[in-house]
Amino acid sequence: MSVPRGDSSAGTWPGRFKIVVAGGFGAGKTTFVGSVSEITPLTTEMDFGRVTLDAGLILYLFGTPGQHRFWFMWDDLIHGAIGAVVLVDTRRLADSFPAVDYFESARLPFIVAVNGFHGDFPHAVSDVQDALSVSPHVPVIQCDARERRSTKSTLISLVEHAMAMQLSPR
Repeated sequence: MSVPRGDSSAGTWPGRFKIVVAGGFGAGKTTFVGSVSEITPLTTEMDFGRVTLDAGLILYLFGTPGQHRFWFMWDDLIHGAIGAVVLVDTRRLADSFPAVDYFESARLPFIVAVNGFHGDFPHAVSDVQDALSVSPHVPVIQCDARERRSTKSTLISLVEHAMAMQLSPR
């Protein structure tokens, strides 16, 4: 996978990048995008938002539809993306497997973000990583999809992971 270097008006790095936010139905994708977006997010079957992380570093967020009937769209959604956030609701952990499997198969860098509802994280990050059978090189972090600071930190973690994956030898 090649990390795009942004458009010519933004320079080489930073730039403008596409991020996919995935997870099971009701995991908090719409809330995640809405909490951090600088624009009024488009919320239909698929969410869209935009956030500026730093001068010239703009992320376009695309929330995947959670329902199985829309999974056929995922191939188009990841086209041009530098990475993905898999948002996990530990009350319905099994709903996260399709997203994890999909991004692993697509070889798209991703992180797992455990959504803490009301700040409650009943399971250790390492337990979630084990339960999802996620490779040790995939970051698993805690976040609160309702909190801008938390979602912004999650996006920064993803960008850093995608950059590290780009620079690491295969």
